[in-house]
Amino acid sequence: MSIAYIGLGSNLADPEQQIRQAVIAIQGIVQSKITQLSSLYHSRPMGPQDQPDYMNAVLALETELAPLELLDQLQTIEQKAGRVRKDERWGARVLDIDILLFDNQVIKNERLTVPHYGLKEREFVLLPLAEIADGLLLPDGDSVSKLAKAIPSNGLKIHSQLS
Repeated sequence: MSIAYIGLGSNLADPEQQIRQAVIAIQGIVQSKITQLSSLYHSRPMGPQDQPDYMNAVLALETELAPLELLDQLQTIEQKAGRVRKDERWGARVLDIDILLFDNQVIKNERLTVPHYGLKEREFVLLPLAEIADGLLLPDGDSVSKLAKAIPSNGLKIHSQLS
């Protein structure tokens, strides 16, 4: 079994409900089981500020799937939620699901980059990750705990519990 850490975000079409529905859908992925779930966080948009605020969460998933198989399953969940992939970076979205980490692997190909390229700079990923995996070390040896303590919160706050 591998452990994958998954980031979830939404700022359109009832974001809290989108995240909750995504968690339910992820629970249904074959050969996989959610083992930890962060709180649901409220965050400001990272990119253009003329969009609604976000809801974010992180979960830990035990899986027997290979990274690209898992990515396919997660992208199917996004599509069923109404996600339309555009070239616009950091734009509003119904649902965004990212593989943040997959075991201690470093993966870089045309479809997947792990660790996620923005993991260390995004409070809305790093702080929920630290909530559920404070002692985790990244493949480069950086400590999630130390990174989380050093990053500005940028107004990030817990909205509610997901469990």
